[in-house]
Amino acid sequence: MKFSKSGHHPDFFLLALAFLLLVFGLVILASASSDLGQIDRGDAYYYLKHQLIFGVSAGLLGFFAGAKVHYQFWKKLAWAFLLINLGLLAMVFTPLGHSAGGASRWLNLGPVTFQPSELLKLTFVIYLAAWFANPKMNRSQHFWEGMVPFFTICGIIGGLLILQPATSTVIILLASGLTMYFLGGAPWRHILLGGAVGAAVFAGIIWSTPYRMERILSYLDPERDTQGSSYQISQALTAIGSGGLTGMGYGQSTSKVNALPTPMDDSIFAVAAQELGFLGASALVLLFGMFVFRLIWIARGLRDRFGQLILAGFAIIIALQSLVNMGAISGLFPLTGVPLPFVSFGGTALAVFMTMSGISVNISKYS
Repeated sequence: MKFSKSGHHPDFFLLALAFLLLVFGLVILASASSDLGQIDRGDAYYYLKHQLIFGVSAGLLGFFAGAKVHYQFWKKLAWAFLLINLGLLAMVFTPLGHSAGGASRWLNLGPVTFQPSELLKLTFVIYLAAWFANPKMNRSQHFWEGMVPFFTICGIIGGLLILQPATSTVIILLASGLTMYFLGGAPWRHILLGGAVGAAVFAGIIWSTPYRMERILSYLDPERDTQGSSYQISQALTAIGSGGLTGMGYGQSTSKVNALPTPMDDSIFAVAAQELGFLGASALVLLFGMFVFRLIWIARGLRDRFGQLILAGFAIIIALQSLVNMGAISGLFPLTGVPLPFVSFGGTALAVFMTMSGISVNISKYS
């Protein structure tokens, strides 16, 4: 398999943004997890060390592999990676699976756990990019050869994730997939039909599961149960509001223990806003915005359709996930359990986003 040689150096601005997000995330995680680390493990830096040993090491390995290997290499293996990932996703329901907080999303790998749904954000994007970029296989404008296979794959993925349950991941993945389907040439009628069917299915799922319905009701009326279903959003809004313009100071959050649930996971943006204030939180939002914009900018300069679609898919995933996390914890959207990219505690998620960054850097060399 022959690949074109690099015509120039990689995009150093994209590289710098990726590592700024990584460093920012580690700095915030060190503070957000310190009290829990001391209480649970007797070590204020326990969770930071865990993230460094497992998340950052795997992330750097994925980054350098993605940056070094020509991105076209992933094209012919895209279907195999997705198939393996679906197998891993199904394995969480076997004895190898690990459950926590009422969810079955992890696989036990000795001293660490692995989350297949996070890896799916990488393999699903690459698979769709390979499919829609191949003129011999791309039938995205046809109902039976485009829409039916696409929504069959989405249905299988959505079903496996709903069973875990991982509703927010379903929304992010399928919204990203639908956008890539449109970019791949699908007509508007397919997009609108798919969106309508998806919305109806999700409405039915939410209506039929009390805890999901309770989240919607708490979003519509945050004051209805401040000691129950509205507790997390109530505490998060208090933390964000108390940060003011410049914040309470790094490490000085009063909400990260005995107030905010999961301060190092879903609620980490609230900790950042309380300690660093509006200015610090805005800087983080700006970093995400610049990173996503840079991916789109590089994609526009590419002639290769496969590379364009990969970058577009990565940009959509990162934009949606960061928007959903920060928007939910700020009361703009219903509360979800989605982590903040590059920032929240979780080795699998960090490794996946760093690998995305490495592949993006590699693609930038051919723009």
